[in-house]
Formats: sequence, C-alpha cells, structure tokens
Amino acid sequence: MNRLHDHQSFTAWRDACRALECARPCRILVCAGAACLYAGAKYVKEEFRRLAAAHPELSVNMEPDDGVYRTGCQGFCARGPLVRIRKGEREIQYMNVHTRDCAEIVEKSVLGDEVVERLLFADGASACERAGDIPFYARQTRRILDDMAERDVRSIGGYAASGGLDALEKALFSMTPAEVVDAVDASGLRGRGGGGFSTGFKWRAVADAPGTEKYVVCNGDEGDPGAFLDGAIMEGDPYRLIEGMLLAGYAVGASRGFVYVRDEYPISIRRLNDAIGRLEALGLLGEDILGSGFSFRLTVYRGAGAFVCGEESALVNSLEGRRGMPRIKPPYLATEGFHGLPTLVNNVETYANVPFIVTHGAQAYRALGTPGCPGTKIYSLSGAVRYPGLVEVPLGTTLREIVFGIGGGMPEGSTFKAVLVGGPTGRCLTERHLDIPFDFDTAAANDAIVGSGGIIVLDQTSSMVEMSQYLMAYSCRESCGKCTPCRIGTTRMLEILKRLNTRRALPGDLEQLEQTAVYVRDRAFCGLGKSAPLMVLSTLEDFREEYEALCRREEEA
Repeated sequence: MNRLHDHQSFTAWRDACRALECARPCRILVCAGAACLYAGAKYVKEEFRRLAAAHPELSVNMEPDDGVYRTGCQGFCARGPLVRIRKGEREIQYMNVHTRDCAEIVEKSVLGDEVVERLLFADGASACERAGDIPFYARQTRRILDDMAERDVRSIGGYAASGGLDALEKALFSMTPAEVVDAVDASGLRGRGGGGFSTGFKWRAVADAPGTEKYVVCNGDEGDPGAFLDGAIMEGDPYRLIEGMLLAGYAVGASRGFVYVRDEYPISIRRLNDAIGRLEALGLLGEDILGSGFSFRLTVYRGAGAFVCGEESALVNSLEGRRGMPRIKPPYLATEGFHGLPTLVNNVETYANVPFIVTHGAQAYRALGTPGCPGTKIYSLSGAVRYPGLVEVPLGTTLREIVFGIGGGMPEGSTFKAVLVGGPTGRCLTERHLDIPFDFDTAAANDAIVGSGGIIVLDQTSSMVEMSQYLMAYSCRESCGKCTPCRIGTTRMLEILKRLNTRRALPGDLEQLEQTAVYVRDRAFCGLGKSAPLMVLSTLEDFREEYEALCRREEEA
C-alpha cells in the first residue's frame, strides 16, 4: 500500500479503487455484525472463501480479492446469518444461511442465475428476493446502515470506492474550517447520544475557544441494556466514524483525538485499531495529511465499562486516568476539557452523520426528519417483536411504524403493553404514545428521552414492577456516588421495589417510592441520576394497579 502524499495521488488511488470495484463480477456479502457472528457467520464466510478459491474469475486485485465480503451489520438480526449476493444489477438477500448452504448458493446464484428459494424471506404467500422488497428494509430510510451493509469492514479501498473520504477531500481542499462548522450548524444535526443537543453549537464553541491545543473525543461508551447501534457502527463502518472525527478535528482546530470504547466491545476495538493502522499507512491519518498542512492522530481508549462514563465530563475524567465522575459545569468541556484544554465530545452516530453533511450539504441533510430534528436516527429494536434488529428512520417517525410496520408487530400470542425508550434511565410509553411523531422534542414533551436509541417492546407477560426493579438495580449499581440524591435515592427505591415484588410491602411504601423518585429526578447532579426514576414514575402513571396489587397482603391477594 503506497503512501499518499498529496491531492493528486489521492484522487488517482481513489479512481483506481472505483475501477477495480466496478470490475468485480460478483460480490458475496456476509454480515459480520455481532448477532450474525454469534449465529455462525464466521464459518459461513470461511466456507464461501474456500469455495471461491476454486474460481479465480471472481477475483480482483483489491481487498477482499476473492469477492467474499465481511460486511457491517445488515440489520435484520432476527434472521442471521445474513448473506447478500450482488451480481451486476441483481441482488439476492439470503437469511438463516449455514455452512451447508454455501455450495448451493455459489453454484446457483454466483456461478449461475438461480435462487435458493428456501433461504429467502417469506412472510405470507410470496418470497422476497431483494432486500428492498422485504418490509423490514423497505419501510426504512437507511442513510448510514445501507452503506456498511455493502462494504467489507476492513477494506479502505472499498470505502473510498463507495464515496468514502469524499467529505475529507472536499473539506481539506475546498473548504475552510469555519465553513465546515457552518455546514454542520446549518444542517441542524443534534447529538445522537442523549437529549439531542445542537452539534453545530458545540463545534463552534470549541472552534472559538482560545488556544492551539484542542481535542476531539468520540463517546463510544454505549452501556444501555438493549442498545447496540454504536457498537454496530464501530464494528461495521469504522472508516466512516474516523472520517467524521477527522472532519471535526479540521473544523475545530484539533490535532489529537480519542475514541473511548468500553472494554466489553472487543470487536469494535479490534476493527477500529485495524482501520486506524490502515489509514496511517496510507497517509490519511497522522502528520500533514495529503500535504494539506492538517495533522491528526487518533487513539482508541478502552474504558472499564462504567455506565456513568456515558456522561461526557465523566468520560473525560476517565480518559485522564481519574475516577469517572461528572464535573461541575461551568466550565464546560468546550473551554476546559481534557487536561484543561478545549475538547469536543460527540457520540458515534453523531460523527457518522458528518461525512454526508459535508459531501452533500446542509439542505440535502435536512431533506429527511423534522424541521427541529433533521436527519435519520438509528434504533436498536428488541424485545417482544417479530423482527428485532437495527432500524434507521427519519426523525419524526412514529413508534407505531417502528414497532408494527418495520418490526412486524407482536409475535403470535402476544399483545402490546408498552415500549421502553431511552434505556435503563428511560421511560415506558404506552398505546396512547404510539402515534406521536417521535424525535428529541416530542420525547422530552412526554417526559421521555431518545437516549442511545434503544427500543424494547414489552408484552402482556411483562411485570412493570419487576422491570422497574431490574432497571433500578442497574442504575443503583452504576451510580458513581458523587451526589446523595442518586447514591441514596436509587438505593431506597430499589429496596422498596424488592419488597413489592416479594409481597413484603410496608405501609406507605408506594407513597415513599413516588416521593423519592420525584426527589431524585429534581435534585440529582447529572443526567444519569435525574433520569434513573423515569421508569418508576412512568409505570406508576400508567400501570399503578400493578403496584397497588403488590401492596396488598398475601392473604388478601
């Protein structure tokens, strides 16, 4: 791999990559997302590679040279391992593929023009050959997810061939740093990791902060039970994330960046480090990138897995080697962050949106979503739903469309009860909330948060008091202990919930639970503490009878 020293060598290399990619006679796209790997995708890929070795006509001189791709998550996690065949204009989406199926797929669909019918998606009378004909995919707008489902996760050439690095080229050679900040601000992009704070405002604050030493940090500390979208992006599209951080570094004047990833994501850590090494070897990370004068170094930092480190100031404390506890604000990280220097912190999905904005412009980005919340949002859909997986839709899409339209609704024998949004510190939304256009603003108006994008569907078998206990135990365990309302309040609420679920409730427990929840919500220091009681408060509002039933003495029940 020759190092690229200037703009001319970059464009020549990229054009060569595109020509080689177009020359491929066939692509075998094997999903390497976590769910498919656990279902055996690694062995499926190895079997396809063994079979492809006997057919040199499938090879081109670019990774993967045998045409067997290890892609990012293809989304339909319920039906893995997933395999997609692209041959000319034809696309075939196979599901539940195992090693015993590979030879037949190669014979019929790669070397021939037939379809293995039994491996197609079928929900009713007819089977769907193309992914775009399957309702799970057809009802989404996959601006980010479609790209990573079509590329090999390791191939930097494949990333460049599909339009990757175009944004970096445009920024370095056609835009000033201030123009990049203006584009992000005009796009209306809001932080995808919590309450939806303006990304452009953050970038401008760091860019305007005095000093020449600044930092860009990616919050990859995804710790919510039921949320797996940031991990999927880091595993499946590491180059897009890194390009977003490069653009951020250029825009705000930073020459050093960190990707903070919890230690429980070993695949993400491995693939990010591999991508960083390849970009450095090519001259697209490091000193004087493409002769532009812009330098940027990137390091992956392994976090210890504390949920509170999802809060940006706690994350920066951890990055400095200190205990992960939220800081008093002001001063804000934009002026005094990592080692007291201006620091920009955004989450994985936020950075992943930036290349599109720089390449296509703010107005193209705003074409989807709502005026106040433009763009798409990725959700991790799980629980009592027929088709769990990764879902990408424009902000403002209703929960009914996500759960029943894309997710296929409830499994046979189940009835909808509620949906938990926002993770362990989120709240339950019920039937009356399903038709609300869901975005950051409407979530806040209903005392909910979008959070990390986890959506867990609950059916009639779910006990809301047991669910509240489970989530409160998580919040209690993950509390950093800095403030008394969170440290003591979550402990007291957990004690009451345990008594309720074992039918040992004391007189006044229900009232004490509600009062404590309100106190913690209003008095806790950081977002973790303030939102920890939301599940209790929302279920007391909509399912109070379940709590009251557990307050009765066993002999009365």
